[in-house]
Amino acid sequence: MTSHAAPLLDPARLATAGTTVLREPFPLLIAYDQLPAEAIRALKDDFPKYGSAGFFPYDTEDCGPAVRELVDAITAPAFADALGTQLGVDNLGSYPTLVTLCESLNRRHGTIHTDSRSKIVTALVYLNEDWPDTSGGCLRFLQKIDDIDALVLPEVRPLYGTIAAFKRAENSFHGHLPYEGDRRVVQIAWLTSEEEKLRKTKRGRFSRLMKKLFGAADKRIGAGRDRSASHRK
Repeated sequence: MTSHAAPLLDPARLATAGTTVLREPFPLLIAYDQLPAEAIRALKDDFPKYGSAGFFPYDTEDCGPAVRELVDAITAPAFADALGTQLGVDNLGSYPTLVTLCESLNRRHGTIHTDSRSKIVTALVYLNEDWPDTSGGCLRFLQKIDDIDALVLPEVRPLYGTIAAFKRAENSFHGHLPYEGDRRVVQIAWLTSEEEKLRKTKRGRFSRLMKKLFGAADKRIGAGRDRSASHRK
């Protein structure tokens, strides 16, 4: 346990008046101020220094104690069940979890998609102390897969303590405008099976290796993508 006084994540805070919950066009949640202010420095210092852009599977050896504590809290059944209650998913805490972390993005990231069918719910915990005056890198929940401006609600700035979560559906379209630079976020997905967790973890580790070897090429690929680019998972 790190030295800050407050618990890093309190499931009860998800149900506060400032939380936005929608059921249409798909179940989603946006909750602000979910992390204690006094933990911001420790979470930044303890965040992995990947040196490559994108999401990579969680490894305790990459992280300091504050990030490990956060991952323990967000993977706890109590948090999952509280989130599931908000999204209409029973017993979410009984499903396997996959945690991935992102330190930075390239411009090719953020194309519109739904998430794969093996994901039941996805949650994003943002850890950025501030954000530039741009829409780039700000999460958008969308009405359509081919229009980044068809917003379900205002875009979500990836600021410290904000949690965005949604139940995966055939129309759970989301993405963001191109952005290049630091963007710290912890992502957790509750999956349909342990087999899917193993498969996705292996793929993520292979991707991390390839980006270490060919990072410059990864930065160039897709850098000029269309703002409403999309892909199917």
